[in-house]
Amino acid sequence: MILQPILDLVTICANKGIKQAILSPGSRCAPITLAFARHPDIQCRTISDERSAAFIALGMAQQLDNPVVLVCTSGSAAYNYAPAIAEAYFQQIPLLIITADRPAEWIDQWDGQTIRQSDIYGKHIKTSFNFPDEFSHKDKVWHAHRIVNEAINKANEYPAGPVHINIPLREPFYPESNESFEYNDVRIIDTILASPTLNDVSKIQLKDKLSQHQKILIIPGQQKPNDDIQDILDLLAENQQVVIVSDVISNLQSEKTITFHDHFINSPEIQESLKPDLVISFGKSIISKGLKNFLRASSAEHWHIQPSGYTPDTFQSMSKIIASEPGDFFNLLIGHLPENNTYAKAWKHHDDNIKVKLEKTLNEAAFGEFKAIHKVLKHIPSQAKLHIANSMAIRYVNMLGSRTNEVISNRGTSGIDGSNSTAIGCTFTTKDPVILITGDLAFFYDRNAFWHNYTFSNLRVILLNNHAGGIFRLIEGPSKQAELEEFFETKQQLNASNLAKEFDFEYELILNENDLNQSLGHFFEENTRPKILEIKSESHNNAEILKWVKKEIQKI
Repeated sequence: MILQPILDLVTICANKGIKQAILSPGSRCAPITLAFARHPDIQCRTISDERSAAFIALGMAQQLDNPVVLVCTSGSAAYNYAPAIAEAYFQQIPLLIITADRPAEWIDQWDGQTIRQSDIYGKHIKTSFNFPDEFSHKDKVWHAHRIVNEAINKANEYPAGPVHINIPLREPFYPESNESFEYNDVRIIDTILASPTLNDVSKIQLKDKLSQHQKILIIPGQQKPNDDIQDILDLLAENQQVVIVSDVISNLQSEKTITFHDHFINSPEIQESLKPDLVISFGKSIISKGLKNFLRASSAEHWHIQPSGYTPDTFQSMSKIIASEPGDFFNLLIGHLPENNTYAKAWKHHDDNIKVKLEKTLNEAAFGEFKAIHKVLKHIPSQAKLHIANSMAIRYVNMLGSRTNEVISNRGTSGIDGSNSTAIGCTFTTKDPVILITGDLAFFYDRNAFWHNYTFSNLRVILLNNHAGGIFRLIEGPSKQAELEEFFETKQQLNASNLAKEFDFEYELILNENDLNQSLGHFFEENTRPKILEIKSESHNNAEILKWVKKEIQKI
């Protein structure tokens, strides 16, 4: 017999706008699974690998701007959600995690599939709830309803994030074959969300403070594209009132913003002319370590804009936290800042110089990962979602300047796990092309992303296979160690041809520049099957090519 409060849980989810659930098979979670699977307004998919399932849900929720439900059985299954939950927490992506559990009296009694699941996700979750384990009193039912409402509200409140409900269940888990499910009306508790705005006094104070600064840098962190904010930033940059330095994950790059900073920000000869006296940031993390170090070494004030929540002191110079929507604040800047031609032109001169030199240098460079990605990006369809794995893949793309596609990357924790699965989750939300650029370690680490029964024919994978973790050749510490290949690069001999056969991908192997040129002419065309373009190279060659490119573009 399925407990009515479990059915009510699903009704509340549906009535509060949750329409997607990712379920992983298990017996203890059967009542929850059946309650979701039989609800007419929720689309359910089953993913056997819980680690992959959680990243798939993350990829969906990131696109939908709405919680996606995760359901798993008790025991270690719940722990496999942890990497994606941490990523969702730092990326501020809403998830509703529901784990089945043993009743409290059976914890620590050597019973099967039993671990300590209460607060299992520690400090990497917004809130955790323990569901009632019996409903003999009406207050228990009232409590259960309240928990579900509060959990969903909490997941959506700024900053959004993952919320956990742990549900202890006793046998029997399965209904009788003729048992009907009744999804009754349940009380809904909604939170009316209001965006903070600057009052007149705050605006006057900020205008006064802004007038004291001449060299203003705006740093957008990781976020989704926003055309309104892009227009405001472009106007400010065009009028030479501020300088906008934007990493690729900001999704706020244009011809008006600075995007080649990774190539010149570390130069001691030019750093002095680029130092700001005020840094204004919004969004989440940035990629560029060089930019972070440059700003930490400057004496600039740092203001951060966000509606609420904790604020990291990333540049070690925080002086103001402005509780506002970014658009509200940036509208304040228009018409209230003086031009600073000298400062704006200094940044633009170096950015334009690198742009010209990099194109010429890459055309002359030997074939390897950097040149391959440079060519691939020129063929990406305009409407495509661009997923980029961590390590060298995201760094290559960031070094190649402005992107107009939406760029998605797991930079909350910056791990290699889950890149494939996040991209698969994205394919479940759109018919647009979803492009994944990934290295071999990230790709093979997450191969279970494709182990399910759902189609994702709009996925295109660009696999950079150098048979190693090539980034370690570019980090000064490990690159000088005798143990580099075995213990840091982790040399491996896999290729994607067998995986392509197993999961019915179209597959092409690229060994040289001519192969790539021929393949790019048709690779992104529509097809009934997903595709993998595997670009083979040597780790040590890639490191030498990147060093050569960086050296060449610094020449006068």
